[in-house]
Amino acid sequence: QVQLVESGGGLVHPGGSLTLSCAASSSIFSIYAMGWYRQAPGKQRELVATIRVVGNTNYADSVKGRFTISRDISKNTIYLQMNSLKPEDTAVYYCNAKPLPSGNDYWGQGTQVTVSS
Repeated sequence: QVQLVESGGGLVHPGGSLTLSCAASSSIFSIYAMGWYRQAPGKQRELVATIRVVGNTNYADSVKGRFTISRDISKNTIYLQMNSLKPEDTAVYYCNAKPLPSGNDYWGQGTQVTVSS
């Protein structure tokens, strides 16, 4: 079982930047995939970005070129650098870990990101 704790959310003006962090309770060295998802009010949870065990990344079209997912294996932490934020990026952002390709998913508690002037 993996426990995930997100941090770094907050209120930011349009065009601003935020960095989210997700600390895992155990080593992320061999976790198949980790990622960020978000859920806006009244909408379904959607994928934002993922990073796989070999380091390849995947992004939603809506965030390509603005968001960057990364990881620090020594700290058991993944990050989401968010630049050029837009009001439509407002959502609760959730960290996800999938230790095995066909196994269970683990979720953090979520962190609120609000983009507003």
